[in-house]
Amino acid sequence: MADRYLRFTGTAPGRYLTRRLGLPQPAALTRWSPERPALDGGLLHLTAGRSALGLAPVLARTGMGPAGSGRAAAVVLDATGVRDVEALAEVHAALHPVVRSVAPSGRVVVLGAPLDPADHHQAAAQQALEGFTRSLGKEIGRGRTVNLVRLTDAAAAESTLRFLLSPKSAYVSGQVIEVGAHQETAPPDGDRPLAGRTALVTGAARGIGEAVAETLARDGARVVVLDVPQAEQDARRVAERLGGTALLLDMTSADAGARIAEALPDGLDLLIHNAGITRDRRLVNMPSERWISVLEVNLASVLRTTDALLKDGTLKRGGRVVATASIAGLAGNAGQTNYGASKAGVVGLVRSLAPRALAEHGVTVNAVAPGFIETKMTAAVPLFIREAGRRMNSLAQGGLPADVAETTAWLAHPASGAVNGQVVRVCGQSLLGA
Repeated sequence: MADRYLRFTGTAPGRYLTRRLGLPQPAALTRWSPERPALDGGLLHLTAGRSALGLAPVLARTGMGPAGSGRAAAVVLDATGVRDVEALAEVHAALHPVVRSVAPSGRVVVLGAPLDPADHHQAAAQQALEGFTRSLGKEIGRGRTVNLVRLTDAAAAESTLRFLLSPKSAYVSGQVIEVGAHQETAPPDGDRPLAGRTALVTGAARGIGEAVAETLARDGARVVVLDVPQAEQDARRVAERLGGTALLLDMTSADAGARIAEALPDGLDLLIHNAGITRDRRLVNMPSERWISVLEVNLASVLRTTDALLKDGTLKRGGRVVATASIAGLAGNAGQTNYGASKAGVVGLVRSLAPRALAEHGVTVNAVAPGFIETKMTAAVPLFIREAGRRMNSLAQGGLPADVAETTAWLAHPASGAVNGQVVRVCGQSLLGA
């Protein structure tokens, strides 16, 4: 369903009226398209504290040139050298003069260092950057985003910086992303980084799953569209359009993992857990079957199939697991104790499995946590609840399935091996739980 309020605020009368009434003023976001693959404008590189990161060559490879005297489309502040409260003044001094001039739908990326357990002054100063970036994200406006990346190796963070400094990250703001030192060779074809890889997307016959499958196929992957037998017509339609194959399977069946392995004798590179259901009702009115069905589809099936595909080697070394959590699992939501529990469980799965999966199988495990995304499901939500969901984030609008898909594609990228155990909210920086 179209966001009529967003369109209204883009008109002169809309801007005037909403300003006078103190109402939200969302800005139309610049998203990726073949005609607009990059941000319009240059990059401003700033430093706070003493840094030895060697960032300039990596930023040069993002394709963004220096901002020069014009408006910056993006600002990267290297604050990895901030080690005490006094050095935090340099963060203010660097960004205070320029933040107002960042272009609409622009990006601010702050780079921080991991917290040093042996130096509580450094840990305090670096943790302060989180409060700073989240707060700036809530005030910067005009479709601009602010994110914090904690890293030790600039080269390992290249795929993350490329994503955050592009239109693909339009609905990702207020996030803290930790990047390790693990590096992988960038694919030879930057436009089709997933060429030669096989991706399985569950729940891919419609909605967000369809958008994920479409984006991975755009990036070169051979896509297997998995959905329940009842969705056969839609699943085959999506698979045919993307040049992939359909796999009709109930993920809650005990042999789902074995059947996936049988269907993919050459193995699997990308396992995208998107299938999910809701059975909303307040706990006092929730029968056990509603609880069990949501936990079974959203969590138990994800655990079983991931375990099976890792154990039997179907998920190949260098592979990626990306699961779908939700901000409902992070902040909670009335009437969704079952759904919130299942999605919080996905977060627990990611944080526990990620280090072991990488060490034992060479596979990364991450999650995306969507907020209010414009789908047929949210279009059926009552008007006032739907409008609240759209406006209660720093960008004051709902996201699109493509926003979740682009984030998934970044986590699935061959050069994203240093991103592991992360739960990235795709929620426009929701005012709840973010």
